[in-house]
Amino acid sequence: MNKNDQDTSLFNTDSAPNKNLDADKIKTTNINILLNRVRLNQKRTLKKRIVFSVILAGLVSSLAIYFII
Repeated sequence: MNKNDQDTSLFNTDSAPNKNLDADKIKTTNINILLNRVRLNQKRTLKKRIVFSVILAGLVSSLAIYFII
């Protein structure tokens, strides 16, 4: 009976440090995920601005050519 009590106490002490390590890993992973998401959002925003600028320039130039002719 004493042996069973020791097994449960060992099990409980092992799970507590593992939870702390998992929490630390999650925090660093979340920071990296957030930083990557910010970088991806910046790239998407830049691509959208470039596409919008090209379309706007094409529209303005086509209107200018239409009114000149």
